[in-house]
Amino acid sequence: MLKPKAPNLNSPATPVRAPATTARIIPRSDHTISRSGISPNALRVLYRLREGGFQAFLVGGCVRDLLLGIEPKDFDVATDALPEEVRKLFRNCRLIGRRFRLAHVYFGRDIIEVATFRAATAPSPGQEPLPDPDAEEDEESQTDREDADVAEPANAEVFGDADTERLFDKTGRIIYDNVYGTVDEDVWRRDFTANALYYNIADFSLWDYVGGAEDIAVRRLKLIGDPDTRYREDPVRMLRAARFEAKLGFDLDPATAEPLARLRGRLADVPPARLFDETLKLFLNGCGVRSLEVLRRRGLLAALLPTVDAYLESNRGASAEALLVRGLANTDMRVGDGKAVTPSFLFALLLYGPIARLIEAAPPERWHDIATILDACDRAVRDAQKHVLIPRRFSLGLREMFALQPRLEHPRGRRALRVLEHPRFRAAYDLLLLRAQAGLAPQERADWWKRLQEVAPAEREQMLTALEGQGAPRPAGARRGARSRRRPRSAPPV
Repeated sequence: MLKPKAPNLNSPATPVRAPATTARIIPRSDHTISRSGISPNALRVLYRLREGGFQAFLVGGCVRDLLLGIEPKDFDVATDALPEEVRKLFRNCRLIGRRFRLAHVYFGRDIIEVATFRAATAPSPGQEPLPDPDAEEDEESQTDREDADVAEPANAEVFGDADTERLFDKTGRIIYDNVYGTVDEDVWRRDFTANALYYNIADFSLWDYVGGAEDIAVRRLKLIGDPDTRYREDPVRMLRAARFEAKLGFDLDPATAEPLARLRGRLADVPPARLFDETLKLFLNGCGVRSLEVLRRRGLLAALLPTVDAYLESNRGASAEALLVRGLANTDMRVGDGKAVTPSFLFALLLYGPIARLIEAAPPERWHDIATILDACDRAVRDAQKHVLIPRRFSLGLREMFALQPRLEHPRGRRALRVLEHPRFRAAYDLLLLRAQAGLAPQERADWWKRLQEVAPAEREQMLTALEGQGAPRPAGARRGARSRRRPRSAPPV
């Protein structure tokens, strides 16, 4: 945080503000960022760029987090070196990106992203604004390449000029942009003032064009420029606003919040693959419960996952809502403990309500049929994929978790050992625990599986023998000796 109180360059009285033409430079003595808090690999990149005769800045969320006293998850670098020049400086460098050209410098599993300054797209007064790129959202990240093309649809209209190296689709959204500029221009491609601070490795100063340091100090989230224009340029900024509000606990500036309800429909223009990335960032960042609350309050869940929002709104306080919130809370704890989390389990939580609704639409005697459960899973995933891509490897994991629920609720003697060895057993068991806690499955059965995993082999044999002695439950009216996968007509399995 800043040491002395500096004048507020971006006060609430001026909610819409273009960046200054020159930065206010905050010297090292007036801020708290220390090189000891910066990744050694990021420092290597910064120093080598400077030794090569280029400008080099840390920029974006890492600078914001350092000022907040939070350990940054990653470090991004901005420079006046072109991507090809960055690659010449680093043998461990790879150029990526179709939408925006970026350099990734590899240090084992640690990746330092290096972006070249891009030209400003600030609108002149009274003129139609140009779409503005957001290099922090590279479509090459995390997305499943085998399931979808992250570029624009094949039939998308493209507008632009090869000489300018900037292309737009028919909605005005940038799909390709390699127009390079200066650090004074680069600030305009940043979205929020809190993400627009530059840490200069040359003298360890902060460069602030938009009053971002003051907004961080008072924990305020504010868009740079006119909010309507900025959201139209890149609708994903609405989800980023919700994510930062949830993650950082910042207050959303009123002018930044006002257009959300009007413009949320613009998210339909965003490629589903990119919305998949944003969904993971929202719910797998350790603040999933808070993200859900913010998305619902801001009306954004209806645009991102409309079937989920519709179910929650029509079943407020229902067991499925309690399961979702408890599941997200457990996921937040796992993230905080550094444990693995999976998109398959996340989407099983999010789609639990829509899947349960589809199962309950079938006749009760078919609720426990595997075919009914899998059909409901497939239909719920297809509905969700109209907006958010769910890669096949994750949708298959979701199907297996739900298909195992009847086998977990009604173990059949020694066949329980095969369930225990199933690759998805642990995830399915975790789902069973959540269902039991929400009153959607027998708690005694969840306890039985917990004990089966913990006991010694001899006691496990006793448990299985006792289970076989009880006999597998048969549906009413079933012929003795006939094998049936039908379960008792009690509650739906999900």
